[in-house]
Amino acid sequence: MQNHTDIAELQNGGSLTKRWIIYLVGIYILTLGISLAIRAGIGISPQSSLTRTMTVIFPELSQGTYSFLLELLMLFLAYVVMPKDFKLKYFAGLIPALALSMFLDLNLLITSFIKLDVYAAKVMLLVVADAALAFGLFLMIQANLVLIPVDLFVNTLFKKTKKKWGNIKTAFDCSLLVVSACIGLIFLSEIMFIREGTIINAILVGQYIKLYTYLSKKAKTGKTFDDVNIIKK
Repeated sequence: MQNHTDIAELQNGGSLTKRWIIYLVGIYILTLGISLAIRAGIGISPQSSLTRTMTVIFPELSQGTYSFLLELLMLFLAYVVMPKDFKLKYFAGLIPALALSMFLDLNLLITSFIKLDVYAAKVMLLVVADAALAFGLFLMIQANLVLIPVDLFVNTLFKKTKKKWGNIKTAFDCSLLVVSACIGLIFLSEIMFIREGTIINAILVGQYIKLYTYLSKKAKTGKTFDDVNIIKK
C-alpha cells in the first residue's frame, strides 16, 4: 500500500460534485473487487476476512451490515484515541461507509453465480479482483473527500504515535487478521478466509496502485505538454 506522502500526492481538487461522483464510483469498483476476491475462494483481505467470518457465525446479518458496524466501531475508537482532536465532521465518513456496505451486498448478490473449481482460474480471478479493488481505492484517493472511519482510525493512530503511516497500516491489517482468526477458532474451530490469497492481495493491491499512479501522472504530464504546444501555436 502507498505510504502517507504518496497518498497525499495523488489527491486533487475539482468541483465537489465531480469529486463525489468519482468517490462513489470508486467505492462501487472497490466493493466489486472485494466481491470477486471472495468468489475466488483462496483468501481475502484482513478487513473482508473479519466481516465474512461474521456472516458464517451469525448469518442473520449481511456482510455489508457487518462492514458498516465495523466502521462504527472504528469511528468510536478514533474518538477514544484522540478525543480532544475528534471533530463532528468525521461523522460524514459514515455516508461513504453506508454506500460501501450497500454496494458490497449488491455486488455479492451480482457475483453469486461465480463458482470456480480450477485453482488456476481462482488465482486469475483474484488477480482481476485485486486490480478492481486497487482502482477503486485509487479513485477514492483522487476524489480527496472524507475518510471512511477505518482509514480515519489509521490516520488517528498515525497522528498520535508519529510512527510511519505504512507501518501503522500494516500493524492494523495484521491486527484484523488476528481478530478474524481468533473469532474463527473460537466459534467455528477453524480459521476462515485467510489463505494464500490474503498475501497475494496484500502484495498486488499496493503494486496496482503504484501502476495507476504512474499512468495517471504520465497522462497528466502528456496533457500538460500538449496544452503548452497548443498555446505556442
